[in-house]
Amino acid sequence: MRGLRDEDFDTVPASDGATALRLATTAISAVVLDIGLPDADGRDVCQAMRANGFLSPVIFLTAHHRLSGFSAGGDDYLPKPFHLTELAARLWAALKRTAPPPAATAGDLVLDAVRHLVTVRGVRVDLTPTEFRLLAALMAASGGVVRRRELVRTGWHEGAHVHDNTLDQYLTRLRRKLREAGSDRTIATARGIGHRLS
Repeated sequence: MRGLRDEDFDTVPASDGATALRLATTAISAVVLDIGLPDADGRDVCQAMRANGFLSPVIFLTAHHRLSGFSAGGDDYLPKPFHLTELAARLWAALKRTAPPPAATAGDLVLDAVRHLVTVRGVRVDLTPTEFRLLAALMAASGGVVRRRELVRTGWHEGAHVHDNTLDQYLTRLRRKLREAGSDRTIATARGIGHRLS
């Protein structure tokens, strides 16, 4: 902890998975997570964070199981033992890659990635974390087609087995929520290619 403070990071300690989960709901910019926590597997903690909508980078510390951290939703891993300067460099790089964009707009639709909020004409639209990520990908394409495989990569953690009909169900629910909110935007299908916000 002190070493990261010396590298200009403000740190908040969490000695177990339950504390890490609780803290991940606050304004945390990144998480350094040991896979071997006393009360839980760090990969399970990361999956729970992602399921709760936590979008900030997660870097795993691990003595083994290196690649399994990616399938759990981690952004990077550092094998033990490690040098503190390398951890700091990886944290800075992860933070640069994931710097939140300003609120995105498409017609009457506003997506605020920092507050994890979608509104239609100022009224909040309740979305699941997966629906939020799918909508963010569609809005980022500025009306262009987003391929189905890219939507799957965006919506679910790496290694997740997502069937075509699962993606279709999420998009159907997202269309319905936008329609019920009175949005002038909908999700159009480009057959055999992907989807776009129109």
